[in-house]
Amino acid sequence: MDRSDVTHVMYDKKGPVVAKNFSKRGFDAYYCPTCEEALQKAIALIPQDHVISWGGSTSINEIGLRPYSLENHRVIDRDTAKTPEERMEIMRQALLCDTFIMGTNAAVEDGQLFNIDGNGNRLAALAYGPKQVVVIVGMNKVMPTVESAMARARSAAAPINAQRFAGSKLPCYLTGICHHCTSADSNCAQLLRTRTCRPAGRIKIILVGENLGF
Repeated sequence: MDRSDVTHVMYDKKGPVVAKNFSKRGFDAYYCPTCEEALQKAIALIPQDHVISWGGSTSINEIGLRPYSLENHRVIDRDTAKTPEERMEIMRQALLCDTFIMGTNAAVEDGQLFNIDGNGNRLAALAYGPKQVVVIVGMNKVMPTVESAMARARSAAAPINAQRFAGSKLPCYLTGICHHCTSADSNCAQLLRTRTCRPAGRIKIILVGENLGF
């Protein structure tokens, strides 16, 4: 990747500032210019004996963290389930893993996270349960304000995420636009703003100077 590209030049300047802002709020935060460096940082943060799980995330695949975890750690993987009931039980077990890895729907320049979810398992793990959470954040997801982060999550991330579920009847699947629906299977049933990290250091933020996820 050509780091002289103007977008990456901006990311390389902005990333360390945003990481510092996260640190002020109790997160362990790092800026990595490339996916390769982000993967190595994540590997360094996860003890070899940790059991790992994750929520639905494109970013952890794009930097190679999910494939690495499958090869090098014991994992709790809901995709191994043979029935919907077994899948739900595995998702519950994931809340007691050692390290939970995930992306985020949006981040704020002042050091906050904003996420939305359907079942809420990913948000539950972020808020409480696993010993630590490692969050992979592409710099394309960093917004100037909480309001713009919420707008990104609702208007960009959610409608795109809905496209993964073929045959869905959700309005955003059909039109590509968030309708603020109250459908029983809405992808936006749960909203979580993470203002600070408690206890300090439990949540690790890896900001990546690339466009990751959606």
